[in-house]
Amino acid sequence: MPLEQEVICLLIGGFSIVMGIAILPASLLWLKNKNNSSAYVWILLHMLFFSVAIYFFIKAISFDFNHPMASEEISLQLGISGVV
Repeated sequence: MPLEQEVICLLIGGFSIVMGIAILPASLLWLKNKNNSSAYVWILLHMLFFSVAIYFFIKAISFDFNHPMASEEISLQLGISGVV
């Protein structure tokens, strides 16, 4: 999928900033409230799996579209991203 050169860097940077902002309060609240720690574990696991899904998504959109089987490879990467 042809994209501008800076788009991937902006996507990675924006996602990292937003995920960092989301993980920080969740971690601080987990340390403050030890009563229901399983809920915070699930929230942090969700953020971890979402980060892995974003990795596969960015890998899919930055795939070389001149590759002979590009459509199949991109579909596979998007499918993996959706499953994760």
